[in-house]
Amino acid sequence: MATTTTTSDPAAAPAPAPHVLLVPYPARGHMQPLLHLASRLAAAGLRLTVVATTSTLHLLSPLLAEHPSSVSPLTFPSFEHDTSGPTSVGVDLHALAALREPLGEWVRARARSGGEGGRVVAVLSDFFCGWTQPLAAEAGVPRLVFVPSGVLATAATHSLFRRMPRPPPAAAGREYAVEFPGLPGAPAFPWRQLSRMYRSYVEGHGGEHAEAIKNNFLWNLESSALVCNTSRALEGRYLDAQPLEDLAGKRVWAVWPVAPEFTADESAGEVIRWLDAFPDASAPPPPHAASLAAALERSKTPFVWAASTATLPEGFEERAAAASASASAAGLVIRGWAPQTAVLRHRAVGCFVTHCGWNSVVEAAAAGVPKLAWPMAADQFFNARLVVDEARVGAPVSLGGFGHVPDAGELAGVLREVVGEAGGELRARAKELAARMAEAARGDGSSRRDLDGMVRELWDLGSRS
Repeated sequence: MATTTTTSDPAAAPAPAPHVLLVPYPARGHMQPLLHLASRLAAAGLRLTVVATTSTLHLLSPLLAEHPSSVSPLTFPSFEHDTSGPTSVGVDLHALAALREPLGEWVRARARSGGEGGRVVAVLSDFFCGWTQPLAAEAGVPRLVFVPSGVLATAATHSLFRRMPRPPPAAAGREYAVEFPGLPGAPAFPWRQLSRMYRSYVEGHGGEHAEAIKNNFLWNLESSALVCNTSRALEGRYLDAQPLEDLAGKRVWAVWPVAPEFTADESAGEVIRWLDAFPDASAPPPPHAASLAAALERSKTPFVWAASTATLPEGFEERAAAASASASAAGLVIRGWAPQTAVLRHRAVGCFVTHCGWNSVVEAAAAGVPKLAWPMAADQFFNARLVVDEARVGAPVSLGGFGHVPDAGELAGVLREVVGEAGGELRARAKELAARMAEAARGDGSSRRDLDGMVRELWDLGSRS
């Protein structure tokens, strides 16, 4: 990995580290992978300034402690917003874009005077921070888009706002299939499985902030490149087809894993000790509804349920605790934070019931754990397609979204099948995928090559500034 630049004059001082401005989207699932990537960039010798609000500054603490001399925060007041409704992201985008002018002035001031850390040579910002594209253009520096999701979902979402497909007037909207001819295999998805952000915009229910959502994605297509938390082992079909028309032909750097290598966490001790009592591959950790609770009880499958603040059926937790105490159909319900990475890598875990959020998809894939796909919204249906139809490391629980609750009896049957002998091929493919992903991240693997290539480009920008 490039860490410095040199000249032919041995007495000359090494070139100063390139200064990159990072702009996260203030949601934990977006911030954490970008901050992990920031740690890897700082380790490669880059100088970073990371934008935070007063409510997200605490999330920077580990990064600042690890790289005190090369990473600095730039803090702005938190913004007030209403997070209810399908276009709450649009409200967030509109509010966060208020930083464009003060942040632009900060960048321009360093261009004039040098300032601490020197001139900014590039902006690296979350794909929900499209407003940083005109900011970077005004400053005369490239913007790289950080994508905390997969390439398939990202290309499809940008394709929607670029092409603006909509159901014909005579079609039943929920059954109308939208095709993506610019993507390998020309996949199609029912209208009801597309992001509510897009459907609300087309149907005229997006309100005054809907335009902010559309502009956000169109600005992303003007960027210099995309940096995606994915791996060729999982999405090689789309990465190898570059340039993708649906991403305006932009270069995609596939740099998974952005997170540090997994190490056991003391806070995970209780659940790990509980799992230790089970044999290999027999404990699914599930997430969602009353139907699942009934299925777990019917199937008598040992489980860990990361329930957070979810309302569970009356008496379910008590029955699970009693069964666990008697070693019969044992179950463990976790409230609040769950050590998901540690649990997924435990030998006893046989499958993972997931809504197919991207962080969960890649964490389970890296752990070699089969998935039961239960997508609900956002990018989850695109991710479920990767898991079930392409990588074939998962089985569908339900593809009906919020409006469909699967029958508890049928779900119990799926659980028995996947954790039993019939799930052997699924588990074997999941282990094979995990091995390919690990290989991509090591040595001269594809993820390492992409990260090194991106770092070299940033150093080149610094040497020209």
